[in-house]
Amino acid sequence: MKSKIIMATICLMLIGVALTALQCSPGKSETPVQNLQNQLRKFSSYEELEAFVKRNAEVYPFYPYTEGRMTFLSGAWDVSALAETSGAAPKLDYSTTNIQVEGVDEADIIKTDGEYLYLVSGNKVIIVKAYPPEEAQVLSEIELDQRPEGLFINGDRLVVLHQNWPEPVVRYEGESGLLMPEPDEWTVPQTHIKIYDVSDRESPVLKREVSVDGQYFGSRMIGDYLYVVVNDWVYQINDEIKLPEICFDDGTREIPATDIYYPDISDSSYAFTTIVAINTQRDDQEPAYETILLGATSSMYVSLNNIYVTFTEWRAITLSSIALPEGMATTNDFEKTTIHRIHIEDGEIEYNADGEVPGRVLNQFSMDEYQGYFRIATTAGNTWEAASQNNLYILDGNLEIIASLEGLAPGEQIYSARFMGERCYLVTFRQIDPLFVIDLEDPYEPEVLGQLKITGYSNYLHPYDETHVLGIGKETVAAEEGDFAWYQGVKISLFDVSDVANPVEIAKYEIGDRGTDSPVLSDHKALLFDKEKNLLVIPVLVAEIDERQYPYGVTPDAYGEYVWQGAYVFNISLEEGLQLKGTITHCENFSELWQKDYYYYDFSACSIQRSLYIENVLYTISEAKVKMNSLENLAEINEVELS
Repeated sequence: MKSKIIMATICLMLIGVALTALQCSPGKSETPVQNLQNQLRKFSSYEELEAFVKRNAEVYPFYPYTEGRMTFLSGAWDVSALAETSGAAPKLDYSTTNIQVEGVDEADIIKTDGEYLYLVSGNKVIIVKAYPPEEAQVLSEIELDQRPEGLFINGDRLVVLHQNWPEPVVRYEGESGLLMPEPDEWTVPQTHIKIYDVSDRESPVLKREVSVDGQYFGSRMIGDYLYVVVNDWVYQINDEIKLPEICFDDGTREIPATDIYYPDISDSSYAFTTIVAINTQRDDQEPAYETILLGATSSMYVSLNNIYVTFTEWRAITLSSIALPEGMATTNDFEKTTIHRIHIEDGEIEYNADGEVPGRVLNQFSMDEYQGYFRIATTAGNTWEAASQNNLYILDGNLEIIASLEGLAPGEQIYSARFMGERCYLVTFRQIDPLFVIDLEDPYEPEVLGQLKITGYSNYLHPYDETHVLGIGKETVAAEEGDFAWYQGVKISLFDVSDVANPVEIAKYEIGDRGTDSPVLSDHKALLFDKEKNLLVIPVLVAEIDERQYPYGVTPDAYGEYVWQGAYVFNISLEEGLQLKGTITHCENFSELWQKDYYYYDFSACSIQRSLYIENVLYTISEAKVKMNSLENLAEINEVELS
């Protein structure tokens, strides 16, 4: 009897072990498991927070300047379950901000609801009656202390995001000269979230304001909820670590150490990352917020239920220290990117996984969440010694690497990436531009299907349809004296990827000479594209070379002089390719500005920054004016001067 009990107990234990192994094994699953073992912890006291930071990293004795970038993405989910971002159903046909994922709006300096424009001009937010164009006029202005970072419009609620950068407090005393301020005189930047009721567009009313210590990193709006992320570097005043503060309508609150989460991970520096969620339509609902002590945040991804925070350590590492699948390369590298996933639901935050991948991330389009898997493209190593390589990693629900493609285009680096469902498109560059088409249908077996090598490169990739991709970047000329290339004018390409093994550039258009630039190359929101209207609009600063100055021939490293700024308007189709329809400028006296400001040229006032359409009218916007032209023939209809 005793032996039977023992045998039964052993069987039960073996069954339990087997079930655990099945749950944790990297088998194929539509819904990867969630690792809840590595919960984010809270500090038990201020003393514990102080000891943790001083033990693991350098503590700044003053407010440091920092350069960070913020990235939000969204995974695949059913947007029909969400409220309409723009409030009531639109009555007019109009374009919206060029975003990465449908249903997840991104802050921008220009917004429209189909009848009005909301735009940033200097330190002001200006509301313009836009449609019909014959009645266009400025209705109201909101004056701020500093230039806004971005706007959202949601029904009759206008969200304005801006930072206040404190003026340095310094003193001059006698012959000793400049003195640094005392510690108690130091101040920190603050991020302000202001929500206005604009039901009367001529008289906006401030309904609520939230301010958070730290720098604005980014924001998204999903339905009625606004999500803002602020990063506040850890530093000390009078030997005490400064805790972040948040200000609501009922006063300022210092976020106590016992409310701050942290992972038990050492880093070279730390920052308080505060996530704020605000219902933009209900003033009686108190904002939710959480603060997490993390490393120097480099990017962030937000899906419907998860926040992914990533940061890159810029130092040599050994890849064998990272848990890689069997057979994956374990050579030395220069950087690694750490990923934290935090579950969000109804204002609650629950930390449930972390992971690492080799290399550094370019921007938000280098990351994606799809069917529960996290996909990320990185570059590791440097290009000047041809020691770089490009990689793509797929992570499961535990943020463990389950598959990878490594060593793509050695000696080059990623210039652009785009995940589109079960495909990924990567552009790398050093001397020529390989466009990689990568199959991700089976997340455990990614595969390069084909590649196209052409001159130039694309900084931004945009889907045209399921089998065609737009690329916007620069043309290049290979250098004779080294393994690199000289970039030239702005280049727009249309790629056919229907034959995945043999992608083809079916159309291209080059603008200007070396020195020509476009904000689209660094900010996707500057692009206006509408497939149904066969419409493509990009703002461009054109540089041209005067060949008379080069009697022995123009060399590829020669820069042109700026001659024009404005919007290039194209007809785009698979049948006709790229055809220039015309151009629009707000700088009619460009040559005079160039002669006047030869050494300090800054044409931001009349430089077209954004374009959009309402019905059959094309609107181009600069800080100086709004101009309206017919989409049919670009005939000018009206313009509104901005103060």
